[in-house]
Amino acid sequence: MSGSAALSWAVAIHGGAGTLERGEGQAMADAYRASLRAALEEGKRLAEAGAPAMDIAEAVVRMFEDNELYNAGRGAALTDKGHAELDASIMDGSTLRAGAVAGVTTVKNPISLARLVMQKTRHVLLSGDGAEQFATTVGVQRMPPEYFITPRRQQMLREYLGSQGSGTGLDPSVPLADGQGAASHAWSPMKFGTVGCVVRDKAGNLAAATSTGGLTGKKWGRIGDSPIIGAGCYANKTVAVSCTGTGEQFIRHTVARSLAARMELKGETVKQAADYMIFTELTKDDGGLIAVDADGNIAMPYSSEGMYRAAADSSGLFLVRIWEQ
Repeated sequence: MSGSAALSWAVAIHGGAGTLERGEGQAMADAYRASLRAALEEGKRLAEAGAPAMDIAEAVVRMFEDNELYNAGRGAALTDKGHAELDASIMDGSTLRAGAVAGVTTVKNPISLARLVMQKTRHVLLSGDGAEQFATTVGVQRMPPEYFITPRRQQMLREYLGSQGSGTGLDPSVPLADGQGAASHAWSPMKFGTVGCVVRDKAGNLAAATSTGGLTGKKWGRIGDSPIIGAGCYANKTVAVSCTGTGEQFIRHTVARSLAARMELKGETVKQAADYMIFTELTKDDGGLIAVDADGNIAMPYSSEGMYRAAADSSGLFLVRIWEQ
């Protein structure tokens, strides 16, 4: 997905690395494809209309956060106590301004709160109670904590805690996603989540946005790579990057910023740099990423079974993929 001349605009999105296994859950796979297509169509519409990259990235991620299929916002993975703790970040490549939130529990769209951190404070990252207090001061939409909890994610937590020999800590009267006591193989709690969007707008500016509920069964206020600028999200004038996978690994290897550095210091293309980070720097099944460079070239490598992803650009590219290369 590259060309010799700069494209007018380009958008790539992801709904997480690690997917349904091939041949399982066809109806659910179709639902994922339909939602990816809808999000990409919105990104395309905004890009064609000349919207700024930051606006496009935020709007697309908000769609994912509102869709319980994805591990972000409603439908987020649950902590070991059965709660949702949400993380998000966003970055403007033209200015290096960034905003992020971690561990929020009542904010309907964490990506919008992250952008407000960037716009209305001198900070980059707010967490926990402080982020919630800030949300009150700026008046973003709030939801009760129960809004973010879905039967499917409760089932995944039960499977995980059961595999660890732990009690669930959940109300046993709450039905599993399929209304039965058996675990669903397709919803293994070890599947990754996270959603993201990277954009090159008509003005040539880049932006990246990432949002997640984190790991199923996470403890002690664990924070992964998604709200960490340079790890799970990064944008400058060279490239915009959003990552998904084992957050601790993406933090250790500062994946998003390292990708940009390889392009700037080694002269690699976005594909070369992205492939190196996923297939050489990280290990198999650590996850994947999406990236777009200043010319609108897109890379979407992953080392997991699959990655929910889609991309479009001004040349006419429009693709939606789960397993297919």
